[in-house]
Amino acid sequence: MARSDIYLNITSPDTSLLGLMVSKVSLPGLGGRFTVLSGHAPMISALSEGDIEYVSGEKKSVLHIRSGFVEISDNRVSVCAEI
Repeated sequence: MARSDIYLNITSPDTSLLGLMVSKVSLPGLGGRFTVLSGHAPMISALSEGDIEYVSGEKKSVLHIRSGFVEISDNRVSVCAEI
C-alpha cells in the first residue's frame, strides 16, 4: 500500500480545486514532466499545458491544466493553475 504523505493543494484564480494527501504527483513542467515524491527538494517551477497526475491511496487521478506554477516545500505541493 502506498503512503500518502504529501499534501497536494491545487487552486485556480477563481477557486480552490483540490486539497488532499497523496503519495506522488506528476506535473507538466516547461522543461518536461517531473514527479514529486515524499522528501522532494524545495523548488518553484512554471507549468505548461498538460495533465497533473496524482495517486491517493489506490486511486490514480488526472486534472488537465492550461498553464500555471508549482511550489514544492516540506512535503507540500501547492499548484496555482489555469484550467
